[in-house]
Amino acid sequence: MRSHLRGELAILGGFLAAAMVTIVLVLPPADPLDARPTTTAWGPVTPADRDLLIKVRQAGLWEMPAGDYAQTRAASPRVKQVGKMIMMEHSRLDAMTRQVAGRLGVELPSTPNADQQRWLTQLVVESGPVFDRDYVNLLRNAHGKVFSLLAAVRAGTRNSQVRAFAQEGMAFVQRHMSYLESTGLFEQDLSPR
Repeated sequence: MRSHLRGELAILGGFLAAAMVTIVLVLPPADPLDARPTTTAWGPVTPADRDLLIKVRQAGLWEMPAGDYAQTRAASPRVKQVGKMIMMEHSRLDAMTRQVAGRLGVELPSTPNADQQRWLTQLVVESGPVFDRDYVNLLRNAHGKVFSLLAAVRAGTRNSQVRAFAQEGMAFVQRHMSYLESTGLFEQDLSPR
């Protein structure tokens, strides 16, 4: 019985070793420079600080076109109005993001992430009440996630530029959540698809 158990453990150990080797070979190596804070005149820039700037930039890269879609695809005048306000405010927030990132040497993306691209693809083919509902819920849920990130970075950063940016960003995002909720279409339990 013991030899049978040892044999099974040896096989299991072999599978675990093979899995570990596969993971090491498949995953790209971590860039140690990304994991270390960089020093600036305003304090260290941590990976969380960089991630915040990148995520806010990506939010603008999909929410500005989505706001543009709302002008022609929405049925509700309020959704059209909210889309325009968010689009205009994201233009200002995007300029702030690029300015702070430039000062701190943070490279920003030029395209939305895969989920955001999928949401844009979804919205571009919708119209009327379906567009209204999906636009409001996709944006409101996305804003809720970035608001949490802004608050966490604001509370923990030691960089004065990032702290001021996060504070201002929270005001933008909070306003946008209120705009979206004012449509009456936000469904708390409807998460982004």
